[in-house]
Amino acid sequence: MSGHSKWKTIRHKKDATDQKRGKTFSKLLAAISIAAKGEPNPDFNPRLRTAVQKAKEANVPQDNIERAIKKSSEQKELEELTVEAYGPEGVAIIISLISDNRNRTIPEVKKILSDHNAKWAGEGSVKWAFELINNEWQAKLRQDISDEAKEKLRELIEALEEHDDVQGVYINAN
Repeated sequence: MSGHSKWKTIRHKKDATDQKRGKTFSKLLAAISIAAKGEPNPDFNPRLRTAVQKAKEANVPQDNIERAIKKSSEQKELEELTVEAYGPEGVAIIISLISDNRNRTIPEVKKILSDHNAKWAGEGSVKWAFELINNEWQAKLRQDISDEAKEKLRELIEALEEHDDVQGVYINAN
């Protein structure tokens, strides 16, 4: 009965859950650090207030949130990036990133895009199809795509969201 231990199974499930939770926590804490750069007080910084609220909804411990806010005043190398791309059937894609090293992150995102037959787009070539509302990109113009393209797009989004620096992926497909 080797490999059928109940406790081993529980441990593997817990490890997988903890790994997902840790990845979510790190993304939320990076968003808090970026938002707290200008004003570390959430009462005067609505973007920070929203980021803290999202972290609390994901059950991030309060001391981790406070540490991320304090760290933002010391840590100046975090950078917020917005990348534009075209996916299957010309779907417009905006990718929000927070990175400590632009020269590492951009090629990694380009590699993910090329692996999924998506194309890198120049600055401003996709943003026209979106508008920024409450620090979230919302599609102004929706595009209908085939079921096959929807599946390819879903795989692309999953691959992008696996990357540690990706904060959000926004599309204009129905």
